[in-house]
Amino acid sequence: MPLQREHLQFAVIVLCVPLQLFISSYMGSTESNRTYAISKLVTQITEIRENWLRVEPWRKWCWGFMHLRLRDLLDPYADPLGECPAVEVFRLRDKNGYFGQSTEPRDVRPPHIQFRVGQVIKHKKWGYRGVIIGWDEKARAPQEWLAQMHQDNEKWQHQPNYAILVDTRDRAAPQITYVPQENIEVVKHTKILHPNVDDYFENFDGSQYLPRPWLRSIYTRD
Repeated sequence: MPLQREHLQFAVIVLCVPLQLFISSYMGSTESNRTYAISKLVTQITEIRENWLRVEPWRKWCWGFMHLRLRDLLDPYADPLGECPAVEVFRLRDKNGYFGQSTEPRDVRPPHIQFRVGQVIKHKKWGYRGVIIGWDEKARAPQEWLAQMHQDNEKWQHQPNYAILVDTRDRAAPQITYVPQENIEVVKHTKILHPNVDDYFENFDGSQYLPRPWLRSIYTRD
């Protein structure tokens, strides 16, 4: 019984301020004004009961807050606004690190890697534009995929291959392609339209895209 009384007292205190504000704002001298005021009062009381006096909304809020703090502790490269994927999420996209998705730091940059993460490119054959989000020193993909895609050009497997966010003006559906080095060329002063550009890059400097910290931590020499 004492616990229920404390709950009732707390509810009354919570209701006092909105009740006073409501009466001063809406209560008038006519019957229509009073009817309107009472209906608004019932609505506000219902909203307060549903959003503040139930356990579930508080539980969801606490869980969301704890989830954000835990993410910050586990992933120092996560964007505070939640704009970029954590490295762990990036890894889970392909646990084998295929198609330029590996999170292994590229501490050494071989001289035959001609292009860098953030550069805007154009496919020499198909003509679409895109931005580089990753590269492998040689093709890193399932053998079945390599056999199908590189069947007439086995040499493509042994040269650098690049993961590309494709401009949606050139291909309507958002795509990431994986392209051999000899098939791309750099283009300047071109921004790319793709829903995931902001996940990987902070901004565009007029020439190329600048990687977010988590991506720079992987491609340290780009």
